[in-house]
Amino acid sequence: MVANVLEVNPERLWASLERSAEIGRFREVGLRRLALSAEDKQMRDLFVEWAQAAGCTVEIDRLGNIFARRAGSDPSLPPVAIGSHLDTQICGGRYDGILGVLCGLEVVRTLNDRGLSTKRGIEVICWTNEEGARFSPPMMGSMAFAKVLPLDSVLATSDESGVTVAEALDAIGYAGPAPLGQRAFDAYLELHIEQAPVLDREGCDIGIVVGGYRTQALRLTINGDTGHAGGTPMAMRRNALVGAGYVIAAVNDVGLAYAADEGRTTTTRIESFPNLPGTYAEEVKLTIDFRHIDAARFEAMRSEIDAAIAAAARKANVEIEVAEGWSWGTELFAPECIDLLKSTARELGLPYREMRSQAGHDAYAVATMAPTAMIFTPCFEGISHNVNEAIELSRSVPGANLLLNAAVARANR
Repeated sequence: MVANVLEVNPERLWASLERSAEIGRFREVGLRRLALSAEDKQMRDLFVEWAQAAGCTVEIDRLGNIFARRAGSDPSLPPVAIGSHLDTQICGGRYDGILGVLCGLEVVRTLNDRGLSTKRGIEVICWTNEEGARFSPPMMGSMAFAKVLPLDSVLATSDESGVTVAEALDAIGYAGPAPLGQRAFDAYLELHIEQAPVLDREGCDIGIVVGGYRTQALRLTINGDTGHAGGTPMAMRRNALVGAGYVIAAVNDVGLAYAADEGRTTTTRIESFPNLPGTYAEEVKLTIDFRHIDAARFEAMRSEIDAAIAAAARKANVEIEVAEGWSWGTELFAPECIDLLKSTARELGLPYREMRSQAGHDAYAVATMAPTAMIFTPCFEGISHNVNEAIELSRSVPGANLLLNAAVARANR
């Protein structure tokens, strides 16, 4: 770092991360902190307590998105927002989303330490249900905020126990009074662990994200009929689970065929009915997704997946209904924000690489309504959505310092 620049307090940041890691601890080293659960409430309460202690005003909207604002000298100007999420996967790690929120809080705390004011306010955001582990789709709070998802349908979405988002918000006391999507941002910056191994393997501590992989989820309903596993002749069967098996294998083969140029395909979820021994399945629901960095290759993957689904239906003698689910990656991050991150990194003497995000983030939704950019920091071997997710503080601090100085530069313009 060069002289006379702002630096976060690494020990305080790490202490905050360690305190977060106590809430929803799972398998000793990981977290299970599902959106709108008791554990999520506990972490939200702690974040609000920390933000208020740092002098922020806190507002909560109808979907429980939390906005903690450090006031600027000119309250008529929209703030610079820094955000991510505090909820985790079922077998989640300690840093996915969490590092971004707590680095945002550390920006506020560092400015307080220095007694510095900014022209624009700085607003730290915790978005609701980024992970989609309890309620689907992922990035629910930010997409509804950006009016990509309708509020009524989001509130009516239920988990596997039949609890709706609206009921869960009420249960934890986070159905806030602020109207959804009525806030304006001068810019939005999100810091996140990479969730891929590039930075870690290259020994680079900062990735400046210039865009995302185009991504599409498909929800498949495979309809057959049910029958006796012993008595029904093979030629008479319309086994939906067999149809699902053909689809799963074929979709994986498509991903392998496109892997050389960074294509990805995944079957993420399967539900089978009646799911009993001695009986074959009448209905199976699958969720698959596919991703590619190149738009033309993405469309080619879609064609091959569509053909594979049709072939699986014929082979298993079943019907397959296909509905499109969530999608992202077509949104463009703002060149002005990307340039700000690059120029700030150069001024600070921080090496970086440009990269694209292979995962989905709240920043994609916010990019539809405000100038947006992202910073990636390394995680060990890219392991994420896994209890063994790990980071090194020394390799995370450069990204935190880039976030701090870029946010202040933007807030003072």
